[in-house]
Amino acid sequence: MFNPTSAQVRQFFIDAWNGYRAGSALEGASKIAAQVMTRHPEYHKLLEESEPALHAEFSPDQGRINPFLHLSLHLAVEEHLAIGQPAGIRGHYLALLRKLGNEHDAQHEVLECLGETLWKSQRAGQPPDAREYLDCLARKTA
Repeated sequence: MFNPTSAQVRQFFIDAWNGYRAGSALEGASKIAAQVMTRHPEYHKLLEESEPALHAEFSPDQGRINPFLHLSLHLAVEEHLAIGQPAGIRGHYLALLRKLGNEHDAQHEVLECLGETLWKSQRAGQPPDAREYLDCLARKTA
């Protein structure tokens, strides 16, 4: 099972961003990450300042969103949509896309449900509940 450290996750995004900016041919997750990062210009400066980004603190108590967590959730949503898991996610996503009119906003709604589902599972010490994830999406599309 792949279980990267936060420093490895941060380095992955920094490397993908640097590769994208250099015009390198990116593949796989790096290519998807670069596409996601282009839609988040508010993170570009941080990604370009590699060393501070590796050690920055992002505490919800300070009102700071962790950009690496946000980008990681985007990658997870991209993967869920690509493989159609959990079953039914694509239908909810398409409904959100019709409702909101653009992919990024629709993905953010899915991302919120995924984040909430993961948070609850961590608090309970249980695996994420796919039904809860889908139920959250159903409420957003109602």
